[in-house]
Amino acid sequence: MRRGYNRPLYLLPFDHRRSYVTGLFKFTPPLTAVEHRAVVDSKRVIYNGFRQAVDSDVPIARAGILVDEEFGADILREAVRSGCVTALSTEKSGSNEFEFEYGAAFAEHIEAFAPTFAKVLVRYNPEGDGALNRRQAARLTQLSDYCRTAGQLFMFELLVPATPAQMERVRMDTQTYDLQLRPELTLQTIRLLQDVGVEPDVWKIEGLDRREDCERVVETARRDGRHDVGCIVLGRGADQRKVVAWLETAASVPGFIGFAVGRTTFWDAVADYEAHRVSKQEAASRVAQRYREWAAIFERAHPSHSSAA
Repeated sequence: MRRGYNRPLYLLPFDHRRSYVTGLFKFTPPLTAVEHRAVVDSKRVIYNGFRQAVDSDVPIARAGILVDEEFGADILREAVRSGCVTALSTEKSGSNEFEFEYGAAFAEHIEAFAPTFAKVLVRYNPEGDGALNRRQAARLTQLSDYCRTAGQLFMFELLVPATPAQMERVRMDTQTYDLQLRPELTLQTIRLLQDVGVEPDVWKIEGLDRREDCERVVETARRDGRHDVGCIVLGRGADQRKVVAWLETAASVPGFIGFAVGRTTFWDAVADYEAHRVSKQEAASRVAQRYREWAAIFERAHPSHSSAA
């Protein structure tokens, strides 16, 4: 199977679980059956918004969703049948160390849905806990090897949280960390993981403020013959102004094929729906509008997408 995915990809991620349940709903796991149904219903609102956008002006060949099995199994099956790109989360939610949500049975759960991508979210800092990094790398190599053998596309969401020592170096300023330290740490992490056999088809990267940093990420993701590996920029729950800046910066760089913006797309709309301030249809329409805005912003900054298949 040829490594990589280089077609336009506009992803709406709503595979959030622990932070979604505790932050938006204020539920305390384990959930009751009623609470579980409420979360499932809310994810249907998000998916309905996605479908509205696809039915209007976001091409289905570029549109995709990322959702979890726990609350989105029916949505995922429906989306697979509809022909849009799908991604299924494989990691245990709410854990700082990557572990499989379903342990040794991870492959069975991927195969049950046959998504376009098996996706993993990992927090990895090359200057962090060495033993932790080695444990994570071993599991990630296992997942990567499985995907390659099974002909399954693999998406890697990389978060590089600062260590206490790194925060001291930037005087506890997160913006300085994001600008001065995180880009190089991201490059180091990609290289380290590639060198131990972790081979994503798409890297899902935290937003970068400088075009040259986006260029270096693409160069690293595509080094040593990985010519078709794609990168997408994630929103990280930032405000609209920051998300727009990240989208415009990434879109200007060949190799950044799209975006994955979740919480900034749906959080307020779902919160208003759950508080009975808007109807289900109104909430879905707000999700659709915001998702369409991201697509339009990315395409304006990435002119080749106007003629992409």
